[in-house]
Amino acid sequence: MKTFVTMGRGGTGKTTFVALMAKYLIDTGRTPILLVDADPDQNLAEMAGVDLEAAGKKTIAELLSETFIQQGGTTVGIPPSKRIENRIWEEGLYEGDRFDLFSVGTKWVEGCYCLPDAALKNALASITKQYRYVLIDSPGGLEHLNRKIASDVDTIFDVMGPSSKSFAHVRRAHRVIEEVGIRFNRFYVIGGYGFAADPDPAALAALDLPYIGRIAADPDVARMVLQGKCLFETPAGSPAYRSVAGIVERVLAGE
Repeated sequence: MKTFVTMGRGGTGKTTFVALMAKYLIDTGRTPILLVDADPDQNLAEMAGVDLEAAGKKTIAELLSETFIQQGGTTVGIPPSKRIENRIWEEGLYEGDRFDLFSVGTKWVEGCYCLPDAALKNALASITKQYRYVLIDSPGGLEHLNRKIASDVDTIFDVMGPSSKSFAHVRRAHRVIEEVGIRFNRFYVIGGYGFAADPDPAALAALDLPYIGRIAADPDVARMVLQGKCLFETPAGSPAYRSVAGIVERVLAGE
């Protein structure tokens, strides 16, 4: 089982990258796959063509809210994930023909995402062994790293945009990952679709982190995202899809 975590500032194309990476793995027969939407914006499910509500599935945040607020439970003394583990599998996990998916969802109470993240962390530990690949779409900030949703991963992708803030975000993310003790085999920088060409070599050299390619700008994919369409329907000749496929192939070749 390989766990791929994708992170980056909002708007760089990280969720698009995860969806197209999943499509490529499916197209090339590298299944079964679990998609984990850890971003509260919950865009990954839509890009994967999944309507959780229509499928009768709930986010982890919704299950926590029902269990510990609406039903009058308590969070004292027992980890929340231990109390709702069966509900996560039965009511939270979307099981499809080509992939499975579950979502953290928005904040379950006012405050931080600590309890949903703790539930997700324990859920991942017990379910992921049955998958060949686990693809995690992370939130745009860095605070989730301290909660170590996934503490032992194979590859981390940081999708950056064409701005100094995005480059700074990559440096901080790499530092925080090492400081909090997240174990990983490889860390790659990816240019988001905001780049018209590969980033400036001098800027990449200053990062001192391996750069593996960029997501090609693609008006058709951008239109599909805007219209809420499933990116698994992206044509094989799509520039964005081909660029992501090339990145994934380079990563898999190094396994």
